[in-house]
Amino acid sequence: MSRNFYIAIEGVIGVGKTTLARLLSQRLGTELLLEVFEENPFLSQFYADRALYAFQTQIFFLLSRYRQQHNVIQQTLAQSSLVSDYTFAKDRLFAELNIENDELTMYHHVHEILAEKIHLPDLLVYLTASADVLMERIAVRDRVYERGMSRDYIEKLRAAYAEFFAGYTETPVLVIETDELDYVHRPADLAFVEGRVRSALAQGSYQRSLPQLDAGLDAAQTLRVAETRRRLPDFQRWHRALDAEKGFLTDLYFNYIALTEEVGELGRALKNAWRMQDTLMTQVGNRREAQDRALARHLPAIRDELADLLAFVLKLSNYAGIDLEETYLDKMRRNRDRTWHS
Repeated sequence: MSRNFYIAIEGVIGVGKTTLARLLSQRLGTELLLEVFEENPFLSQFYADRALYAFQTQIFFLLSRYRQQHNVIQQTLAQSSLVSDYTFAKDRLFAELNIENDELTMYHHVHEILAEKIHLPDLLVYLTASADVLMERIAVRDRVYERGMSRDYIEKLRAAYAEFFAGYTETPVLVIETDELDYVHRPADLAFVEGRVRSALAQGSYQRSLPQLDAGLDAAQTLRVAETRRRLPDFQRWHRALDAEKGFLTDLYFNYIALTEEVGELGRALKNAWRMQDTLMTQVGNRREAQDRALARHLPAIRDELADLLAFVLKLSNYAGIDLEETYLDKMRRNRDRTWHS
């Protein structure tokens, strides 16, 4: 992107906001902003008696979140991009769930005044999970003040989040279902989430090591930039060295047959994901959510097959004596100048 970006991650208690914020901040090379919730003196009392301590807890959170975001976000964005594990907007969600009557009216007045001075994120990543998964994650992290948290409260919170974000239009929202994801222990899952985020930010790259191009460039400008950043020849040279080291068969036609087999393997992986998506659609009722969950499950196989396909394309280019990158750029120049008819 041509300017620093700000990503906020949201979701129900236990969904993994802070963990993902830390990981994405490292992968994207940004600054990190974490919510300081342990300092709330009413928090443990609130979980013991929500009705009695809801207003005090929420007002403390509101002022604390305002102080942190108002001071930090603008200053950070002047120097760097930023990932945060919460948004100012979600404070209202908790207030409407826990406060009633005059206290809620007073809260709304204060929130409205403060919210005008808060910088909105460029992208809000909304993580979702089932109640079973949330309760399991809460139990695993074993925070003292969360030990008495009921499943009923988590269910109400899930419903409140779903309703809140169904009507949320202040910033772009990326929804990621996390029941099948483990981005701490499975690198492929983290790569999947990172790819979704990069795509949503219009950075257009699923591979962190590739050049970052400005989203505002048109096709011709982007192509000129790409012409100065060569990578594929390095990969072709590596394959030539690997063939010699391992004694791989370098026959052009044999490797073409191997390429078609890899296309079939990719097709099978995608077909399995498509079938799972169709099954999940009947369970979750949302096609995008079903697709995300199915892709998360089958992403390792899809990634492997795409890597194999690229390897054979590079090898075939070697055996035919073709500079694949230059050939690609030449073809794209011609495509750029073509007139496309619908």
